[in-house]
Formats: sequence, structure tokens, C-alpha cells
Amino acid sequence: MVKSPLQEARSKYAPKLPKALQGAVEPVMGENTMSVSDQEDIKRLFPNTYGLPKLTFKASDKKQHNTPIHGGVILSGGQAPGGHNVIAGIFDGLKAINPDSKLYGFLMGPDGLVQHKYIELTADIIDEYRNTGGFDIIGSGRTKLEETEQFDKGLEILKQLNISVLVIIGGDDSNTNAAVLAEYYKSINAPVQVLGCPKTIDGDLKNDQIETSFGFDTATKVYSEVIGNIQRDCNSARKYWHFIKLMGRSASHIALECALQVQPNVTIISEEVEANNMSLDDVVTYIAEIVAQRASKGENFGTVLIPEGLIEFIPAMKHLIAELNDLMASHEAEFKLIGAKKQREYVIRKLSAKNSAIYSSLPTLVARQLTLDRDPHGNVQVSLIETEKLLAEMVKARLDKWHEEGKYNGKFSTITHFFGYEGRCAMPSNFDSDYCYALGRNAACLAAAGVTGYMSSIMNTTAPSEEWIAGGIPTTMMMNMERRHGELKPVIQKALVDLNGNPFKYFVANRDTWAQDVCYIYPGPIQYFGGPELCDKPSKTLELEQSKL
Repeated sequence: MVKSPLQEARSKYAPKLPKALQGAVEPVMGENTMSVSDQEDIKRLFPNTYGLPKLTFKASDKKQHNTPIHGGVILSGGQAPGGHNVIAGIFDGLKAINPDSKLYGFLMGPDGLVQHKYIELTADIIDEYRNTGGFDIIGSGRTKLEETEQFDKGLEILKQLNISVLVIIGGDDSNTNAAVLAEYYKSINAPVQVLGCPKTIDGDLKNDQIETSFGFDTATKVYSEVIGNIQRDCNSARKYWHFIKLMGRSASHIALECALQVQPNVTIISEEVEANNMSLDDVVTYIAEIVAQRASKGENFGTVLIPEGLIEFIPAMKHLIAELNDLMASHEAEFKLIGAKKQREYVIRKLSAKNSAIYSSLPTLVARQLTLDRDPHGNVQVSLIETEKLLAEMVKARLDKWHEEGKYNGKFSTITHFFGYEGRCAMPSNFDSDYCYALGRNAACLAAAGVTGYMSSIMNTTAPSEEWIAGGIPTTMMMNMERRHGELKPVIQKALVDLNGNPFKYFVANRDTWAQDVCYIYPGPIQYFGGPELCDKPSKTLELEQSKL
């Protein structure tokens, strides 16, 4: 394999570990837990894995139980920088327990488990992928593990390979699947532990014990570099407004973190839009007013950051999308048989009067995008909705109207962007390299501790890595009931932007200044070599959440 000079240099990087994981460990059990809500429903659905205690590891000088452990690993869902280091950490951790331990990778996501497609991950393979981006070591997929037939089929190969622990690396939905699988195997006394690792660049898999999902740090730094470059061009040419949509599915964590890093003129936070009951027209007016104010000073340029899931958070649109999701779940086959020209009228007839009126008022392109194929969980694929173009067009229409009324006399030219895939497979930052490797080593320790239904947790992550706290959190602790495909299902609760949290408060305190003046920051590319102040800094979100700024 031909490698770039940077790849060669990064392959030699030794991730830093928490002190507790640098040698033998001892598990310390804490208090029993309960789910974040819907306790009775979750307890009923997870009778064998509900209410488990939190767990932390401390360094130990005791002789360790060192029977070989054969493990399996699955990469599930979208890619996130650092996934390879999680696998390397699991591999090294299992080998540290006993050199005869083995690790198998199931190919192309959960489907590899069901279809019995796998490879044994050897030292030679692992060493090729240390500190690299992507999930190409074994590939990933979005197959949902939710049927008993799938569980039983997977158990066949796990028994055949003598695998006693399966680690699923994924986001909230993938780890929900892991919890369901752990419960099923426990209920039939299958000799397999099921563990999870928190992956998603979206940043919405976090709580008091999961401080951040891996990949978020790297992805936001990649996006911020490019936005910074655009802002430098913007401030040089002084003639374009850039409307930039950022990946993040539902939550606005990526948009907020990038705003904190680059200080753009406008950033829309979906959670605030919903809290203030703003309409699409309100959002358009807010942006147009800032454009007009800057134009009055002769500054006909700027940047607007838009979260991917904005449409879902506009209350009227949220109600429409919820009904559309249920409609598509129950009438998908019938809908697809209708010609494209008649689909819009079909939807209008089927919706309630209020939602039908809203749907009828939407531009044809946006209306069509709202009825495209759902994701595996039955939800609209918000990344396919070109919100950045919709807002740019609507702001232009508003400014044209104001121009006719004599309220605006500037120039308005737009360029639209969508940044998503550019950040998902980037070479991980030092933070993500260290964090992911620690998550993997920690997962190996959870395997040795014999627990199931837990997620690997590394805390105190704004401190030097030696001071990070390693342990595990019961996955059921993070769960609630949500509507999926028209039915209530147990799922890990998404963490949305906290409007009372320090990151958002800092943003609110500064956004008016950023709107009116040129306060752009140009972060530049991720730095891998140099002092810790240059290379090891965590995200600004984490620093603000833990009051380090």
C-alpha cells in the first residue's frame, strides 16, 4: 500500500492512555441506574439488563485473570474519524489480557454478523490502519439488528468462532440495537457479552457519562477549516453571501461548534428555532435583516451556517414531517406506484387539513424531497433536503421585495455549500486518536469484567489524557420511548443542543457582534505535530461545557 508522508508519520503516533488503562485494572461498581424516562416501559422491555450499576476502572496491582478472550467487532452506520483506533484499542487490550486472544471483524456492518462474513484481524492488518480515518478496515453498513432470526443467525457464527464478546461501534440507533441484542442473548443464556462504543460526528450521543461521541472533534475541525477558507475568500472578494449547510442530522451540535470556531455572521440553531416557535418565514426574516444591516455599511458579503436538520425543528414543518413519516410507513407501496406527477396531489389528499395546506405551499422541489425514501428508522432523510438553497432563494425574494419598498439597496449574490462527507473519514485529530484508542482499550477491560449491555465511557476529557476516567455505562440508562415507523420503540435519547448550556450561552453573547462586524477566525488545518496547545485541544463545545474557556 502506497502511503503519503503524513500517513507514514501518523502510523508511528502512539495514542496517549488514561493512567487507569496503562496496566492491570480493577472494576469498581457504582450505584444502580434507571433510564432517562419511560422507566416502566424500558424495564419491561429489558428485564435482564435494566438497572445495572455504573462501572469505573482503577489501576490495580493484583494479578489479572488472563484467560484468552475471543472478540468480535462491528462498525455500524456512517463513518466517523477514529473508528480504526477503537478497533486497534480493542485488539491491543485483548492481547494484553492474553496473547492468544483473537479479534474478528464482521464485514460491512451488522449484515456481516448475520451473513457470517468476517475476517480475523491480525497485528499486520491492525498496524496498517492505526491513526487513520475511514472504516475501510472492515467496512460499515446500516442493517438494523432487530429480528430474533438475525440474533440467532449471528449467534451461530459467534459460537463457531468461540467469540465471547461482541463490540458494536455506532451511534444512538446502532447502540440501541446493541442493547436489544445484549438483552436477547442474556434472556436465552447465550455466552456472549454485547458492548457498545459511542460513535457519531453529529455529537448527539452524549450525556453525563458519555461526554462526546468520537469523530465530532475531527469532523468539526475539518469543516471549520473549510469555512474559515471561505470566510477569507468572502472577506477578500466582498461580493458573496455563502449559505453553508452542515451535517448533523437532527441536532445542531456541529453548526454550533463550527460557529464557535470561525465566528460567522449568521448561525441558525434548530433547537432555538423550535423553542421560540419560529416559522420558516421568521428564519428568512432574521437572515434578511442581518444582510440588510450589513449592506447599509457597504458590506454585501457574509456567511450563514445552517444545521442539516433545521426543517424538522420548525414547529409547523415538524408536525408535517411527523405525519408524512407515518403516511410513508403505511402507504409507501401505494405511493410508489403512482406517477411522479400525481404524488404531490396524492399526499395533499391524504394529509390532515392543516398539514395539507403547509405541504401545498412548499416549493415543488422541497415538497418532493420530503417524500423521498425514508432512512432505515422510518425518518425523512434531512440531508437530501437542500435547505441551504431554499433559504438563499427565500432571502433573495425577501430582499427583492424590500428593495421595491425602498427598504434595501444592497447587492445580494449567493453561493451554497453542503459539508458532510468531507469530514466523516478525515485522518483523526490527536484528541480523537487518543479518545478512540482509549474507548477500545476500555472495551477490552469491560470484556474482561464480564459485563454485558454496557457502553464504553471515557470521562474528564478536557483534562490531560492521563487523567481521563475510564469505565462503562449501562446502555438502558440512556433510553426512552420514541415513535419509529409509526410505533413506539425503545431508543437511546438524542442529546440536542442545550439552550441553557455554556456553549450556546457563549454563542448568544457574541452573535450580534459577529453579525455586524468581520470577526472571522481562520482555524486552518488540523495540526498533528507541535505542542499540546496546538495539537491536543478538544472541541470548544467540550471546553465550554466543562468551563475551561
